[in-house]
Amino acid sequence: MDERQAQELLGFLRPEARGDLKGRALRFVLGLTGGAEGRRLLLARPDLLAALLALTGEPRPELAEPAFHALLNLAAEPGAGGALRAGLPDLLRRLLDPAFPLPGLACALLANCSREEGPCRELLAELRRRGGGVAGLGPLLEAFCTQDPRPGAPWHQLGALLGNLSQLPEVRDALLERSGGAVRRLLPFMQDAGSAARRRGVAGTLRNCCFDPRHHEWLLSEQVDLLPFLLLPLAGPEEFPEDEMERLPLDLQYLPAEKQREPEADIRQMLLETLLLLTATKPGRLLVREKGTYFVLRELHRWEEDRGVRAACEKLIQVLIGDEPEAGMENLLEVKIPSEVEEQLQRLDQQQQEEEEEEEEALLGRLV
Repeated sequence: MDERQAQELLGFLRPEARGDLKGRALRFVLGLTGGAEGRRLLLARPDLLAALLALTGEPRPELAEPAFHALLNLAAEPGAGGALRAGLPDLLRRLLDPAFPLPGLACALLANCSREEGPCRELLAELRRRGGGVAGLGPLLEAFCTQDPRPGAPWHQLGALLGNLSQLPEVRDALLERSGGAVRRLLPFMQDAGSAARRRGVAGTLRNCCFDPRHHEWLLSEQVDLLPFLLLPLAGPEEFPEDEMERLPLDLQYLPAEKQREPEADIRQMLLETLLLLTATKPGRLLVREKGTYFVLRELHRWEEDRGVRAACEKLIQVLIGDEPEAGMENLLEVKIPSEVEEQLQRLDQQQQEEEEEEEEALLGRLV
């Protein structure tokens, strides 16, 4: 598409253009976003991006929806968040507007655009300008924790947006502020059987919050009692000997025969990674070990078929059953790994990845 064609297309996307011409132009743009070359072409044109972002506010859904879908395709490209960041304030306004008819699409686009730190910080700044408590997160938390009755309401999709924002230290500090109770409001949604997106968002947010070891003891204390919320999705219907059962948190004792584990492998992996972070310090290791976590992991490992999840489970088990580090090395997040050991670990990870890819290719070959 040369400059003359781009300008002609831009004219059809302007607010004053006829509706039928806008519709045809949007269908053409949506088709372009189906290929990598078309996406790169559009991302290099700020004027076309601005026109698409403006059309997401069209009162006619038949025009706003293809604009959203085209932008969602564009946002999947690496680095696209920076190109689309100019639209963040308007997208946020639409998401929080009770009268806006497509809040789910606005939320999905905001989540896709805020995966990188730069756009994520701009979004946080806009939230703070709007006010609302919890460092500006108040409206998002409220929407996430209450089921919005609007058709297409994004209450379950907001988890991805909260997860992105929680990569910022100031957001984690706000969520973990002791008197606010924000993180406690999220915990029950780890058991929301109706929405994997909601569970995934909470799991990602909790994992990010556990990167700071200052909060581990509080998160594991009775004030928050995080451990059962992490372990229950990993537990199945297995029966334990009485001596093992007594060590488990109360919520994990005598589970019914129909108890099922979290069905999504990526969520199980995030939960295991969160537990691993909580065992980085000695107090965390002792408490997680004391509460019978190993017994739940032992049964999970027997049941688990996903190689990545099994590997994460094995790493955590090694920490729990291994000897305590020597004095001065109790905080595993601060331990400096010798370069030769780090290289060896990287080689092992690479080898595991190659083996997984070979297995996938072999499986595809059998299916063809």
